[in-house]
Amino acid sequence: MNAADSQNSLLNIKEASLWASSFLGKNVTASNIAYLIQYGRVRKIVENGATLIALDELKSYYNSYKNSRENFFKDKLGGDLNWILSFEQYKEAETTKHIHRLHPYKGKFIPQLAEYFLCDRTDNLKREIYFKKGDIVLDPFCGSGTTLAQANELYIHAIGVDISEFNALISNCKIAKYDIALLQSKITKITKDLEVFVRDSNATQFEAKLAEELKSFNDKYFPAQEYKYLVRTGEIDEIKYGAEKEKEFLPIYENLTRKYNIKLRQEKSETFLDKWYSKHIRDEIDFVNAKIQEIDDGNTRNIISVILSRAIRSCRATTHADLATLIEPATTTYYCAKHGKICKPIFSIVKWWKTYCKDTILRLAEFDKLRTDTYQICFAGDSKNIDIFNCVKTQNKEFYELLQKQKIKGIFSSPPYVGLIDYHEQHAYAYDLFAFERKDALEIGSLSNGQTREARQNYVEGVAAVLNNCKRFLADNYDVFLVANDKHNIYPAIAEKANMEIANRFNRPVLNRSEKDKTAYSETIFHLKEKYGAD
Repeated sequence: MNAADSQNSLLNIKEASLWASSFLGKNVTASNIAYLIQYGRVRKIVENGATLIALDELKSYYNSYKNSRENFFKDKLGGDLNWILSFEQYKEAETTKHIHRLHPYKGKFIPQLAEYFLCDRTDNLKREIYFKKGDIVLDPFCGSGTTLAQANELYIHAIGVDISEFNALISNCKIAKYDIALLQSKITKITKDLEVFVRDSNATQFEAKLAEELKSFNDKYFPAQEYKYLVRTGEIDEIKYGAEKEKEFLPIYENLTRKYNIKLRQEKSETFLDKWYSKHIRDEIDFVNAKIQEIDDGNTRNIISVILSRAIRSCRATTHADLATLIEPATTTYYCAKHGKICKPIFSIVKWWKTYCKDTILRLAEFDKLRTDTYQICFAGDSKNIDIFNCVKTQNKEFYELLQKQKIKGIFSSPPYVGLIDYHEQHAYAYDLFAFERKDALEIGSLSNGQTREARQNYVEGVAAVLNNCKRFLADNYDVFLVANDKHNIYPAIAEKANMEIANRFNRPVLNRSEKDKTAYSETIFHLKEKYGAD
């Protein structure tokens, strides 16, 4: 019996990744194994300076869900789930590939889902081809532009429409063509100017000293792998212990803020930028934004604006556990259950600015290798009444001529869910910074409207109105695909009001939603066609 077969064997990280890959039937990298150690899923064993893992612990961990997720989902949600649409074989790096992670966005579907229905391949589930190279696809709820980007990869032209001006900016930035050398030079210049701006800042000196104090404290009381393992096994009461240490570190933090005269809040709190950023960060944001507005080239100015937006989103005065909800601004150090240690608010955008500048350049370059010579564009407008052909005509005459010749083959989109997300509010910082007009009242199914019977009826009317308007621009025998979690069973009514019929439903399990939400969840891809006998 070799070492890897013995239940008492110790494996190094490379051996563990090879064993796990064989056991699961898919690639498990050394980074995946390191993650399990870092977050206390398996115990780290050190022998002669080498990091080892007990095979029995590794097997126990993977046995806990091997083949069980599919059974669990089908038990909870029904046996008609199309597991092929789970795309469980893809790692996060693949579901957020290249430009799909240029900027955070709630409520988007993964690119593999759009690719599956847009591509010209069939299988046991998808038995016919709906779109082919050279077709035009429409996304009237464009969001962050996933459909547009995947259409480009597949030699398909695409048009997007979104009520949010910021969403349209993100979408167009993803599929725009750039002079990378020019972009890099502008980024380098702004970064150097920013570094000079913050060089003598007391906030910079304060944060360096705070980081030093935190490292010393966390190394002593929260030794990474050991602490997380003890929490996971119940040997440490995380809530009680974390609260005690949070209180113990607070005087150190308060002394430093006094010593360096740190302004934890701005003088006013009228806007999002006023409330959720320290005075020091706000000054940096305004400085960089002013530099961006000096750039003449529109595409370059827009993509650097998106980089700044991404950076300031990461610098909001909030805890790591409150990134999505934003209950109250965090101005002190705190125990962070996500990282298993004492964490701090952010006092400068420099780190995130540099990180996202580099990341954006790499992602744009990666997409350029896949880019096809096709047309994609997103318009900021109301899909219930927008004249799509006229909008294209004003922007791109060649694309307009193509539209006149063949019309739009169909739709692939995910309408907002009822009462789930406020799509303007999720990017409130960007609307403040760039002075975009907010059109919250025109959102369909916004969180603020709730999920009452009236809200659901308004949602039906809204989505149906979008479909009825878009039908004017669709070719004969069109195909419409709408991704939705229809827990209220309202899509049959939407189809009826749009004079369409539901030709098919594909029920998709949604995996890896978040660390906090482990409930079984699915969504349906509704395939709609013109109702038989309709005018």
